[in-house]
Amino acid sequence: MRVAVIGAGVIGLSTAQSIYEQYHSTVSPLTIEVYADRFTPLTTSDGAAGFWQPYLYDNGKIQETKWNKETFDYLLSCLSSPESIKMGVFLQSGYNLFTEPVPDPSFKDTVLGFRQLTERELQMFPGYTYGWFNTALMVEGKTYLPWLMDWLQKRGVKFYQRKIDSFKELAETGADLIINCTGIRSGELQPDPELTPGRGQIVKVDAPWLKHWILTHDLDTEIYNSPYIIPGSRLVTVGGVFQLGNWSEQCNSTDHKNIWENACELEPSLKHARIVEDWAGLRPVRSKVRLERETIQCGPTAIEVIHNYGHGGFGLTIHRGCAQEAARLFGEIVEQKGKGPKARL
Repeated sequence: MRVAVIGAGVIGLSTAQSIYEQYHSTVSPLTIEVYADRFTPLTTSDGAAGFWQPYLYDNGKIQETKWNKETFDYLLSCLSSPESIKMGVFLQSGYNLFTEPVPDPSFKDTVLGFRQLTERELQMFPGYTYGWFNTALMVEGKTYLPWLMDWLQKRGVKFYQRKIDSFKELAETGADLIINCTGIRSGELQPDPELTPGRGQIVKVDAPWLKHWILTHDLDTEIYNSPYIIPGSRLVTVGGVFQLGNWSEQCNSTDHKNIWENACELEPSLKHARIVEDWAGLRPVRSKVRLERETIQCGPTAIEVIHNYGHGGFGLTIHRGCAQEAARLFGEIVEQKGKGPKARL
C-alpha cells in the first residue's frame, strides 16, 4: 500500500510515524512517502517556541482536549528515555497572568502541579492581579522535526521536496491513500472557507538567566496578542501577535517594536538580552481541527484522503493525539478495502 503524506511540519511527520508504528507489521507492503515544498528548518513548526499549552478553554471541543492530553502524556512518557533530549523534549514551569479572575483552564488536570498564584507571586508582575502556576513540557520544533525525519528515514520512509498542487497528481502517480497535513496551505488543495491565517511574529533572544515561561492574557483581544516570554533550551522566545487574515510571512518593524517594548515591561532584564533573530509565520486557524476521511474523485478513480489540519497555534501541543487518530482512520480504510494483515493492496 502506497501512502502519500503531504506536509512535513510536525503534523505530517508525526502522522507518518503513527501510521508506521501501528501498521508496518500488518500491512505489507507499506510504502510511506512525504511530499512538501518546505522541510525543517523552514516549517511553521520550526519557528514556534515549542511550549505545550492549548488555548485556555476548549469551548466544548472535548475531542481536541483529549488529543492535547494524549500528546502531553506521550511526551511525558518520553522523558524516561535518554532520547528525550535528542527529541527536544523537557519540563518547564511558569506563569499564566491575568488582570482579573478567570475560570480554570480546560488543561488544568493535564499539566503538572496546577495551582493559583499567591499574592506574593503576583507582586512580581505589576498590573496583573490573578494567575496560575504549573509545570508543562517543551517540545522544540527545531530539534523535534529533524529527530522525526531521522526516525522515519531509518525505517524507509522517503522524502520528496516538491509542491503538490492537487490530490489528482498523487493519485495519478499511484498513491493508494493521501494524508493532507498542509496546514495553512490546505485551502490551495481544496477550498476551505473556515481556514484563515493567524499571523505570528516573535523575537528570539539570548537570555540564559530566564528559567520560567510567562504568558499574559488579555481577554478582550485574541489569544497570543499580549506579551509572552518562553525560555527554550538555548534561546528565549518573546512574542507576540495573532493577526487573523494577515498572509505576510515577512517580519514587521512595528510589530517588533511593540513586542519588544511590552516584553521588556513584563521582564525588565530583557533589556540586556542579545537579539538573535526575528521570525514570522502563519498559524492555520480554524473553528476546529479538521481530522476526517473523505473519498475524492480524481478523474476515473476515487482516492481516500485523510485530512489533518487546522491546528491553529497549538500544532506541537496536539500533534501526537491527532496523529494517532489519523492512524486509526487509516486502519479503518485498510479494513474496509479488505486489505488486512499481510494483504497486498
